[in-house]
Amino acid sequence: MAEREQTEVSGPTARRIILGAQLRGLRERAGVARSEAAWSIRGSDSKMSRLEAGKVGFKDRDVADLLTMYGVTDADERELLLDMTRRSNEPGWWQPYGDVLPHWFEDYVGLETSAARIQTYELLFVPGLLQTEDYARAIITSGHPDRATPDDERRLQVRMRRQQTLGRRDAPTFWAIIDESVLHRPIGGPSALVAQIERLLELSAFPNVVIQILPFTMSGYAAESSFSILRFAEPELPDLVYQEHLTAAAYLDKRSEVEAYSRVIDRVAVDALTPDETRQYLNKIAAER
Repeated sequence: MAEREQTEVSGPTARRIILGAQLRGLRERAGVARSEAAWSIRGSDSKMSRLEAGKVGFKDRDVADLLTMYGVTDADERELLLDMTRRSNEPGWWQPYGDVLPHWFEDYVGLETSAARIQTYELLFVPGLLQTEDYARAIITSGHPDRATPDDERRLQVRMRRQQTLGRRDAPTFWAIIDESVLHRPIGGPSALVAQIERLLELSAFPNVVIQILPFTMSGYAAESSFSILRFAEPELPDLVYQEHLTAAAYLDKRSEVEAYSRVIDRVAVDALTPDETRQYLNKIAAER
């Protein structure tokens, strides 16, 4: 196993959410209405709502004005929050690829980088964090890797770069439950599929990676679509469910929604082969191909 490298955990997306939550807490403790705070920074109530939700970037001047309004006078506390403001506006490593990434996916990359635990249930493909380069290229090119365009290759670079998340010293726990059909779908051709199965075996030895296969006999009962649950160590960051569609993605963070998906993935984990059984099965089908 390669030596794990240290990379930054909290990306700009996560920092914005944390900063927004802290500013909301300061406003509420100061007894300031959201509309009043919005007026003080020359904005609307909806802008203030987006700021406190971490959905838009912050300006130093706006944060400084808000801190003054909320009665934050301690120099160290102000500098800490203003430094977070500046850092929340720093570009993530993926932003140079913004011309080839869907806008709705960029936030996911930032949140994935910051997560402490990622659970995913996949019906069609090996999850992106576990894909080999050939397997990923076949998916990105819709089955025509020999026709890959320069933009396709840049999308591939993003997917391969994302995988570094699993090799950090402080890597998140990544728990993937994969439908058995995925292992029989010859993405990229037979040799690419064998290499992909061998890659799953290699990654299953990582202490922070759990892989389970959901057998045909148990699939189709608990979940109707693929999804991921991201959990964070920072209390300001709510757990969320991510569901990707053809032209958009859904980010669900209401407690009732997260709990519903958590129950589903718990049931799928019980129905699936154990990690040890999964390794035995992966070895078996790799040997048969």
